[in-house]
Amino acid sequence: MAGPITPQRLASLFRPRSVALVGASDKSNFSAVTYRNLVDFGLGDRTHLVNRRGAETHGRPTVTSCREIGEPVDVAFMMVPQAGTLDALSDAAAAGIRNAVVLSAGYGEAGEAGRAAQAELVAHAESLDMVLLGPNQLGFANFVHRTPVTPIPGLPDASGPVALLSQSGASSSAMLDFAGIAGADLSYMVTLGNEAMVTAGHVLDYLVDDEHTRAIAIFLETVRDPGVFRAAARRAAAAGKPIVALKAGSSELAARTAAAHTGALVGDDRTVDAVFRDLGVIRVDSIEDMLITAGTAARLGRLARPGIGVVSISGGACDILADRAEDLGAELPPFAPATEQALDAMMPTYGTVHNPLDVTGAAIIDPTLFTRAIEAVSADPGVGVVAVVNSLPWASDGRPYSGQVFADAIGDGIANAAGPVVYVNQVLQPITAYTREVMARARVPHAIPGLRQAVVALRNLAWWSEATRDSATGTPQAGTPVVVSEGAPRRGAWSETAARDLLAGAGIPVVPGETATSARQAVKAATGFGGPVAMKIVSPDILHKSDIGGVRLGVAGDDAVAAAYDEITTAASNVAGARVEGVLVSPLRSGGTELLVGVVRDPDWGPVLAVALGGVFVEVLGDSALSPLPVSPARARALLESLRGAPLLHGVRGAPAADLDALGAVVARVGDLALALGNDLESLEINPLHVSGSTIEALDAVLTWRDA
Repeated sequence: MAGPITPQRLASLFRPRSVALVGASDKSNFSAVTYRNLVDFGLGDRTHLVNRRGAETHGRPTVTSCREIGEPVDVAFMMVPQAGTLDALSDAAAAGIRNAVVLSAGYGEAGEAGRAAQAELVAHAESLDMVLLGPNQLGFANFVHRTPVTPIPGLPDASGPVALLSQSGASSSAMLDFAGIAGADLSYMVTLGNEAMVTAGHVLDYLVDDEHTRAIAIFLETVRDPGVFRAAARRAAAAGKPIVALKAGSSELAARTAAAHTGALVGDDRTVDAVFRDLGVIRVDSIEDMLITAGTAARLGRLARPGIGVVSISGGACDILADRAEDLGAELPPFAPATEQALDAMMPTYGTVHNPLDVTGAAIIDPTLFTRAIEAVSADPGVGVVAVVNSLPWASDGRPYSGQVFADAIGDGIANAAGPVVYVNQVLQPITAYTREVMARARVPHAIPGLRQAVVALRNLAWWSEATRDSATGTPQAGTPVVVSEGAPRRGAWSETAARDLLAGAGIPVVPGETATSARQAVKAATGFGGPVAMKIVSPDILHKSDIGGVRLGVAGDDAVAAAYDEITTAASNVAGARVEGVLVSPLRSGGTELLVGVVRDPDWGPVLAVALGGVFVEVLGDSALSPLPVSPARARALLESLRGAPLLHGVRGAPAADLDALGAVVARVGDLALALGNDLESLEINPLHVSGSTIEALDAVLTWRDA
């Protein structure tokens, strides 16, 4: 069986010394382009053509079997039909080849028969101790070591600091082209296909250790091995290598459990959002933003502060940047007094000093105004990166570039700046060979094409810089251990009484309550609480109690309590098959704020915590925040404060402000309990969690278990 797919194991795949093209044929465009790429990159004499008929191919003699090659080969690029792939793998393994790149389709993407064929393919590769990339993909190109094992044409000749991974082979060619015109020069391009064996997470893990790669752009349709992906993403964050992901597919799964509102809040796409935020993965929604962000992140690295300072030749560009920054949540901080003073001393009297800064036409007369303004803004204590807006050419008219003097002045400012600076072109135009000549003369290392694109890229980089600043500590610390007693059997749903007992045993505050099995017991319980009470049916088969008339609030007086008991139990008796344990009587809580705190187990990512404004408004308002578990009390508080309704927790109209530290501790404890319950748990929900100042109580709870 094949060993673990480690970065060391993948080195022989992605840095091959020699390649065998299995199924080489003059009739195959895949074969012709792959061979031409290898020759163009200098691997022609280390490329072996395997043709089962031994026919001359691409103007060269061939062998009929890998075993005839007679020298070590690192990678076999399989261009044979699906029916011949297993035999081709056996032949390659017999020749000592340990890596296969499988081009052919018709596997996991092609229904039940295809999935069976893919399982057989993987099992066969494992039995041969081979690592398999694909199937249903277009290979890879290592631009650093000049080893292109791909039929994608038009490969760039130079290498750069951005690795591009794509589950879509068909889209990778367009991504490759745009990377070139956006200045996101590539170290690797890897098409992943079906990821039958080597997944995106494995390649990420390999790239974390690659000294030439400083950022990773990845197009995903699904995350096929969440555990491997999560571990690799954490390593990337600790190594200071941003991952920029374009994750396609935002459809929601149906609620994972009909018993809990949480299921409606935690869908596929929202869970991916939460997991990516937790891992420090930058998520974008276009190919352009993915590659421009990755290119910018690779060149600038981690920012010390999130603030963006703008120096522009155009007042109109300043307005556009300010608008987009507001729309997109980018931070353009006001300049510090010392910065304003320095800028005032150099700006013309008709100029206005603020961020974004329009240096006006005075910079045309004196280009050093660019240089000095960049130096001043870069030194501002609130600015983490300076964006300098000016034009760049993309086509030569045969004469020296008339704007070179301004590019040179900007280059001087970049060289003397106290922090990172990026050149921003006003429009989304290509960075051509001529553009690069102009930039090289001016000592400008990187440019972003387009104003909106610049705001997106710099906002993303600022977010990543803050989100991963402390990531070197590794995986999140587990919460406080929770000891869980066995209780009732773990199947179906538990009644509220059983759920309350579980919460209380875990140290989660629960409103007092007594379960009455007669009207007389209900009256006695209400009298003991000394005020209006809430009364609810207790049944593992009736979890949405108000829907069937199983709830009464503000009940006061012996007669009213007795009548409410009879009404509730009568309503429950009309629910076919419902097992009724009694009626829960609790003191009525009013005022304060009601929250939902719930956990649902995602089939890929494990338990996911959701917090939201609670009660009946959970799904109506759609104001919720998610996080994978575990969460610390500080993280739980941050989730609560991210809600649009967070001002309610700070106290409004005379209501007491919530004790957010205590509330964060309770929410984190709910997460700890969910983890302690293990894989049996389907959902755990408190709705509402009543908060009034420092008083925090669970007023209702739902607990469901996964089917055996």
